[in-house]
Formats: sequence, C-alpha cells, structure tokens
Amino acid sequence: MKKIYLDNASTTAMRPEVIQEMTKIMTEDYGNPSSTHSFGRNAKNILELSRKSIAKQLNVSAQEIIFTSGGTEANNWILRSAVQDLKVQRIISSKIEHHAVLLSITALQKEFSIQVDYVNVLPNGTIDLTHLSVLLSQEVKTLVSLMHVNNETGTVLDLERVGLICKQYNALFHSDTVQSIGKTKLDLQTTTVDFVLASAHKFHGPKGVGFAFVRKNSALQPLLYGGEQEKGLRAGTEAVHQIAGMAKALEISYSNLDSEREHISTIKNYLIEQLEINFSGFEINGDREGFYNIINVLLPFSEEKTAMILFHLDMRGIAVSRGSACQSGSIRPSHVLAEILSDDLIRKPSLRISFSHYNSKEDIDGLIEALKTV
Repeated sequence: MKKIYLDNASTTAMRPEVIQEMTKIMTEDYGNPSSTHSFGRNAKNILELSRKSIAKQLNVSAQEIIFTSGGTEANNWILRSAVQDLKVQRIISSKIEHHAVLLSITALQKEFSIQVDYVNVLPNGTIDLTHLSVLLSQEVKTLVSLMHVNNETGTVLDLERVGLICKQYNALFHSDTVQSIGKTKLDLQTTTVDFVLASAHKFHGPKGVGFAFVRKNSALQPLLYGGEQEKGLRAGTEAVHQIAGMAKALEISYSNLDSEREHISTIKNYLIEQLEINFSGFEINGDREGFYNIINVLLPFSEEKTAMILFHLDMRGIAVSRGSACQSGSIRPSHVLAEILSDDLIRKPSLRISFSHYNSKEDIDGLIEALKTV
C-alpha cells in the first residue's frame, strides 16, 4: 500500500540536500562555535554564513536574524519581551491565531494586566482591517500580532497593508510567518513589520530549529540567560548542523519557488475539481483564494463520520489533519473553524489538506477513492 502524505502544513519531509549538509557538519565540523580554537572557528564560520544566507533571502541585515528552537519559542519571546521590556500596554490579535500566540497573550494578560483586544474575523476567515483601524485609534502603546498565513485555512493576511496601518498609529507589528516563509517571497526592507519568525521543518528543513527577524534597534531583551550567543539575546550553544540545514532548506526553497508553487497549485486545483465531481455539496472553509499549499474542506458527510474519518484515512495510509498538529490530541473542534462556521457545520467533518512539491495527482486520486469508501 502506497502511503500518501498530505499534511505538509504540520511538517515537511527534509530535502536530501539538507540531510547531506547536516550529516557533513555533524561528522566534520562538530566544534562549539563559541570556542576560539580551529574547531570552534570553523563552526562559527558555518553559523554566520548560514545567518547571512537567511538574511539575504529576506533582504535584511544578518544582525537582525536570531536563531531559536522554532516558532513557538520565537512567538513567546517576542510577545513577552514586548510587554515586559518595551512596555507595551495593549496587544491586538485575532482569535484565529496559533495557540503559541493565543496562550502567550492569555498568560501575559494575567501576569501584567495588559489590555487585550481581538480584531473581528470576516466570514471568509480574513481579518477585518477596518475594525483594526478602529481599535488602533486608541492612544496606548500597542503591539499588533496577526499571522501571515493561517495554518488551518490558508487564509492570507495583507502583510503590507497591515504594516502601513500599524505605522500610521505608531503600533508595533508582529506576524507569525511560520506557514509563509520558504513558500512565498518576503522583502522585509519594504514591508513595515517589526518581528517575524520561521520554523525550518515547515520548508523541508530539520525540526527543532527556527529563527526570528527582530528589526534593528527594537530593544527586545533576552528570554534565556547564561551566555553571549545570538547577540546576547538567546543563551545556549547553537545547533550548528540544524541551523546550516535550515539555511540550505530556505535557499533551495526560494531557488525552486516558482516551479514548485506552480506544481503545488496544479495539485490543489486538481483536488478541488475532483471534490466537485465526487462530493457535491462540499465547501471550502475560509477564503477560496487562500494560500496555494493549504485547503480546508467541509465534506457533505453526516456528523457521525467526524470522529472516525481521520482514523479511516490513516488505516489506508493517508495523512491529513483536522487542524493544527499542536492540537491533534484534542477532541475539541478547531478554534479557527469555530470563528467562521455555524454550530451545526462545526460538528461536520472538515479536513485540512496541505501539499508539497513531493505530491502528485495520483495522491489526490488515492485520497478521493478513500473518501468515497467513507
């Protein structure tokens, strides 16, 4: 039985070139980059070349790239330091953010008694930017935290427009870009955003490593103490092999971006065609023109099928999800879909299907055939 992997918003397969790069470094360049001998200097050189490579892809200074363990750490650090050190008194966010943002905000609200406002979400899952402007009209030091590409529906935020709105009202702007970096070009010199972040395993790199872009002179303070690594902002010996693997993955992703995006878009459109042919009455949750590698579909099945559908597909070797992998152990409905679907519809089966360049039309045929047996 051929296995079919359609859960690329959760994690992606590492590219062979990335594995090769990491294996070489683990074998040959295992020095501590903080050491002054030749082993350490070699490792430090790899570390800084990786930083420069990532910075070049985003058109920023290498000094503005800080390595982290991934998106969750970066979100927690940025939000906490904004309140604790930058004296932000209010956070504006949305109820469709990743839990790494939502739960951080809840904790900060309890700890510091900051004001928290949630911008309205429109029926198609997009952010109500008119409401955002209304909220920002209050004169209080504010951080806006809105994700670029929603990890469950693929709905895309107009990053440039939100950045300009924040600039108009002198608000800081933080965007969780975990689902977009490596899959779409970002020029952070021309986009008014103060903080973005990435996780390597979302663009065919290793797990357990990511980075934050922290705009120069932002005055963020450390989350971890103990050493002078990462400009003193993140103590701890850097995982050089993982960082180099991440830089390689990002470089290849952007080199191949146009061809891989065209291929993935073709696969997504083929899925929509096949759903229309075989499952009359299915609906797309969120914006139909959402991000090219994610689609969230509401299937015209009975409510009783909801609990078993993922198990059924898994037994046939097909990997999809009902929402964020971070919440996969929960039986509660998706908090994202709860914002845009009625109580009746939220109980019916919805699937998040997410693609990579490794997928084919044959994978879609396999998924459709499996869904028919449900």
